[in-house]
Amino acid sequence: MNALWKTTLETAGAKFDADLVTDFGDAAGERQAALNGPVLAPLSHLGLIAVSGEDAKSFLHNQVTSDVNHLKTDAAQHSAWCTAKGRMLASFLLWKEGDAYQVQLAAELQPAIQKRLQMFVLRAKVQITSRSDEVALIGLAGPGSAALLAQAGLPVPAQPLEAQEAPAGKVIRLEGNERFEIAVAVAAAPSLWAALAAGARPVGTPVWQWLQIQAGIPHISGPTQEAFVPQMANFERIGGVSFHKGCYPGQEIVARTQYLGKVKRSLFRARVAATVKAGDALFSTLADENHGGTVVNGAPAADGSWELLAVIPENCASGGPVHAGSPDGPVLELLPLPY
Repeated sequence: MNALWKTTLETAGAKFDADLVTDFGDAAGERQAALNGPVLAPLSHLGLIAVSGEDAKSFLHNQVTSDVNHLKTDAAQHSAWCTAKGRMLASFLLWKEGDAYQVQLAAELQPAIQKRLQMFVLRAKVQITSRSDEVALIGLAGPGSAALLAQAGLPVPAQPLEAQEAPAGKVIRLEGNERFEIAVAVAAAPSLWAALAAGARPVGTPVWQWLQIQAGIPHISGPTQEAFVPQMANFERIGGVSFHKGCYPGQEIVARTQYLGKVKRSLFRARVAATVKAGDALFSTLADENHGGTVVNGAPAADGSWELLAVIPENCASGGPVHAGSPDGPVLELLPLPY
């Protein structure tokens, strides 16, 4: 994390675990605040890569699951990068700034993914660079967030995945209840944070992750690398897979899975009275060896439970209890997805 940005957050009361902002002194109160009004979160769990150069569009289009050829400057796009076997190495949020493509992903995955992408450049006229030290990623969500953006002199995208240019950055509207992301040059981040914090409560990154779970948007991190084909995590339902484009790593597997209807596991949203984290196993007597699924993302909710997104076999989700922690652990309560 950029030193100036980290100092700004520390001055505002942020508590850190390595580079992750855990809270601003009252984690439970911050979760309650997210129910009622705008909250402001440093997205310290995310990294940013720029793909630029004459061949940037074709290079990225030929690597990821989404249709980069049709990505405009006023939009963002969910995407994924897969192995040859169709398993996701990372989930991306893509957008354009000028002629360069911005690739947002889990910060813990960025060094390895950036290095691996570079291996595929070969003779293409493409530059792949990290922007994580020069761009601050800020989340704003909850009732009143759109009005607060306008008060701060920022554009207010109207539709999910609409993106608009802002001074020193970009504003993207995300799925969920008035949920926005601002990518801003680090030099401009302290003043922007102060302006937004005048009307929104600062919260730790886990609150943002909870809101992401409520929106049904999965996020691939280290514990879930290569665990799922995109359809298992609902990427085709959130616009992260194009079935009308040419080849990319894993494309044959992804297409075959779609057209032969072989997806027997899907993404579900749930709550449970237990701590859950990415990669945790779930249990069901209806599954082989009791393997009832895998947690993709988990975060504490305002009511004291944990909410999660998990890939669960369809028969387990529909036919009986799914347990967290152990075969006789707490039972998941399935919740509706918003799409």
